[in-house]
Amino acid sequence: MQIFPGAAVPFRDADPATFVGSAQMKPLAAAEDGAAVHLYHVRFDAGARTNWHTHSGPQWLFVVAGRIRAQRWGEAPRDVVEGDAVLFSPGEKHWHGAAPGASGAHLAVNVNAKTTWLEPVSEEDYNA
Repeated sequence: MQIFPGAAVPFRDADPATFVGSAQMKPLAAAEDGAAVHLYHVRFDAGARTNWHTHSGPQWLFVVAGRIRAQRWGEAPRDVVEGDAVLFSPGEKHWHGAAPGASGAHLAVNVNAKTTWLEPVSEEDYNA
């Protein structure tokens, strides 16, 4: 058994090269570098979001607070709330962040996934 105490890892500002707006994140669990599963706690202030990106493996989002907006390339954005879950398939171009006028937080579970960061989400896409 391995325990990963969440309080032992502080939140840090999300990378402005891959996020728009104010967001904080912290890794919660990864058995080791190169581990199959990585767990992150991500908090988004109003208007904050990731850039478009893909993962080489599936990504699960579990909404733990507020309202989160997520969008898959070519589809309209969808809002989800605390208790909801979202699954992105490997290679699916997407983004996620706070819904307009709200803040939110999710746990992101990346399974056998490397992330490829792409362009920022436009205001038009975000507010669609």
